[in-house]
Amino acid sequence: MSRPNRSGHIRLTSHPVSGAKPAFPIAWGAPSARERGPIIGTVSQPQDRNVIGSHGGSYAVYRALAVSSGALDPIRRPDLTNTYPAATIGPFAQWTDPARIVALDPWGHLVAENFRAELAEGVDIRPTIAITRARLDLPEIKAALDAKRLVGDGHVVHQNGGLSVVKIAIDPVWYLPGIARRFATSETDLRRALFEQTGGMFPELVTRPDLEVFLPPIGGTTVYLFGDVEKLPDHATRITCRVHDECNGSDVFGSDICTCRPYLIHGIEECARGAQAGGLGLIVYNRKEGRALGEVTKFLVYNARKRNEDGDAAAAYFERTECVAGVQDARFQQLMPDVIHWLGLNRIDRFVSMSDMKYDALTGQGIDIVERVPIPDELIPADAHVEIAAKKAAGYFSPQAPQPQDLIGSVGRPLEKY
Repeated sequence: MSRPNRSGHIRLTSHPVSGAKPAFPIAWGAPSARERGPIIGTVSQPQDRNVIGSHGGSYAVYRALAVSSGALDPIRRPDLTNTYPAATIGPFAQWTDPARIVALDPWGHLVAENFRAELAEGVDIRPTIAITRARLDLPEIKAALDAKRLVGDGHVVHQNGGLSVVKIAIDPVWYLPGIARRFATSETDLRRALFEQTGGMFPELVTRPDLEVFLPPIGGTTVYLFGDVEKLPDHATRITCRVHDECNGSDVFGSDICTCRPYLIHGIEECARGAQAGGLGLIVYNRKEGRALGEVTKFLVYNARKRNEDGDAAAAYFERTECVAGVQDARFQQLMPDVIHWLGLNRIDRFVSMSDMKYDALTGQGIDIVERVPIPDELIPADAHVEIAAKKAAGYFSPQAPQPQDLIGSVGRPLEKY
């Protein structure tokens, strides 16, 4: 049921009163947070809203359940005392380039600092990025220490196998004109597809072209930084990076049918080693379960593969996915480079991935990649070799990684075949 706004009128959409000017206009790509304007996805103060959707991504639905059950006051605003970032990130030049960052709010972690006066006046502005420090405990890292692949230093890698990291959570914030350009479509077609494929969940997508920012109800991104974060602005800092798309079955539960957790752990190990050598390690973890097709679809495909009368063959690996889902892969990495731009990076020295989709997305956005690091054969589970063979056959990734001595031209320009 919709609730009255401050004037007492019930509003079913975010359409403004005729002739009214927005209280908080957004100028995407402006040189400061205040000039850009706050991102306001409030549902309790509709007169202040300047985006489509609401804060919290997919968790907005759980928030609705909490409100409906009486556990949450629908007009309550968060108390942001002492929630400021545990490490300094930015600002960087890319933050003011509207073509470089279109899928997140670069100022999203600095809300309490930049909009203190508005918050004090009761405006419902919420952070979309949070930065904290943490310790990771992974049994594979202890095994790497025992095998002498890693050495404890008490700073990045601890003797008990723990890893010290800066951990960053990022909710998606989409600048629709930029998203449309990134996907080489029109903003009108993008808005209509988003409206139709969500069952008309957000009517403003097709009725309010004045609202250019959308908070999509999808999962976000988590970033893990290894090493001294203060080295980020120094372009001489060597960066080791793994961009990883979520695979709950392998990453969390250790399924041996794919290489996801082994590749993730391999990336973490390489990032820790890079940080120990004076550089920075970077794990970007995107919520794109099952190649962004979802876990139900993924498990249906598993069944179809295993029940194939010719066995689980590499040639039919992606064909079975397309039969079930209609597409082989819905991850579309075009938005992935935004977090790299947000970190102020224009070069990755060691990219722990053989995915050509990820490589092409990064280099297409002007980020140089010096070396691509493949997963060692001994880390590939026996049942996952079908996946590796299928990806090679489908052109998902290059079977061989270029080494530094193979690179030509400017820094990060690999040979043409890669």
